[in-house]
Amino acid sequence: MNARLRGTAAVLAGLCLLAGPVACGEAGGGHVPGGPASGGAPRIGVLFPDDNWRFRHFDKPLIKKQIHELCPECKVEAVNSQHDVATQQAQMDAMITKRVDALILDANDPKAMRTPVENAHRAGIPVVAYDRLAEGPISGYVSFDGAKVGRLQGEALLKALGKKAHGGQIVMMNGAATDPNSAWFRQGALSVLQGKVRIGKAYNTAGWRPEFANANMSAAIAALGADRIDGVLSANDGLAAGIISALKAAKIDPLPPVTGQDAEIAAIQRILVGEQYMTVLKPFKPEADGAATMAVALARGKTLGGIATHKVDSPTTRGIPAVLLTPVPVTVHTIKDTVIKNGMYTIDQICTPKFAAACAKAGLTR
Repeated sequence: MNARLRGTAAVLAGLCLLAGPVACGEAGGGHVPGGPASGGAPRIGVLFPDDNWRFRHFDKPLIKKQIHELCPECKVEAVNSQHDVATQQAQMDAMITKRVDALILDANDPKAMRTPVENAHRAGIPVVAYDRLAEGPISGYVSFDGAKVGRLQGEALLKALGKKAHGGQIVMMNGAATDPNSAWFRQGALSVLQGKVRIGKAYNTAGWRPEFANANMSAAIAALGADRIDGVLSANDGLAAGIISALKAAKIDPLPPVTGQDAEIAAIQRILVGEQYMTVLKPFKPEADGAATMAVALARGKTLGGIATHKVDSPTTRGIPAVLLTPVPVTVHTIKDTVIKNGMYTIDQICTPKFAAACAKAGLTR
């Protein structure tokens, strides 16, 4: 990724939660002094790239809840752009026209959103980059250590490959080339995999779309041979679903180990039945809390000292105050101690009748 990280990943335990108009320090992430430009209740805009399972069930409600806990009078408007860059640009421009006091942006295309970010900056509206680092004068950034995500995936894949961890052949299914996180994940994975396995085919997946991952995997099977794919490094769970569908269509049995990311409930269920080897849990609440806390502080004219414990550089901006969180690997042996223990899912949600036998075998009992 173009962002050069300084410091090590940190959990949100050090996050300074705001309770009323509290200044958390003087360094980083400034805003127009004096709080909301309107003089009334702060207004915060939240822009998501789409309305997928994760954003709908976790990020959006968690961000709104934390904003309202920190700032009961705050008004929040959340929108999604259904994967369309032009739509997100228009949504950002509309938020600027409405003179919101702060923005949380999960960019469809971080490079394409540079101009709207610059427009917001000129209007005195701070922008918190969420999950992926947009270009332009960003005031704060909250995400997970992407290199660590990739390393966890690579390490898990090598473990799953066993004797084939040295000299085996894998397919690498990366995310969208327009997403700087994709490069970050890939670099982390390659730091573990290079020199140990052969990468028979590698793909970037436009828009992170499972259907494109499915098509790419089918092409890899045709090019390499169904019996010559020992594992698949999948950048996230959505891509893993498309990959596994292609492997099944090619009647590959047993399935090779496939990685993932985001701990989607469908991925947890695939892990239980042995279709997916692992996923990476990025606890959404600390990330959502971090973005909400930054946005409330900035909307009130405060700085991010004490909230942001790191600095990152984008291709356009140096020294962006950042909160970088630590990802956690999940396999069939650690489901109970990860996604269930932290309250992401209940056993009842995971262990539907279709997966009852697999849950019992994994020790997931009510």
